[in-house]
Amino acid sequence: MAASFNKVILIGNLTRDPQVRYTPSGTAVSEIGMAVNRQWFDRQTNQRKEETTFVDVTLWGRQAEVAGEYLSKGRSVLIEGRLQLDQWDDRETGQKRSKLKVVGESMQMLGGRGDSGGGGGGYQNQSFPSQDPQGSRHDEAPSQIPDDDVPF
Repeated sequence: MAASFNKVILIGNLTRDPQVRYTPSGTAVSEIGMAVNRQWFDRQTNQRKEETTFVDVTLWGRQAEVAGEYLSKGRSVLIEGRLQLDQWDDRETGQKRSKLKVVGESMQMLGGRGDSGGGGGGYQNQSFPSQDPQGSRHDEAPSQIPDDDVPF
């Protein structure tokens, strides 16, 4: 039997301000949108090309709260995480729907106050590890990071 590996590393810019919500058990969750650019030179047309991929990322626990406090639209961020396929039935049409997204396991804010978006509190390269390392689902309580370990 072959082993599996599910790891995603993205660097991009936020497409909207993060919105933090809380599950009934009190766990913070934030959905962020990222734009990830790819550039290359096309030798056939002798032109520089660029494509943008839009990716939805879910952050949990303290990571979600930090994103809500310090990130804003346009801000650069590095996300390490895993792919997750969400499936549901469309309420209007009854058709099965699915969406591939990233569950963030660590987040690193890039740049500083002067970067796009103007937010971020001036912290450079601050990393926030996952509070969802076992891939726990929505209403399970994540492990807690002591307040002394948070860099602000």
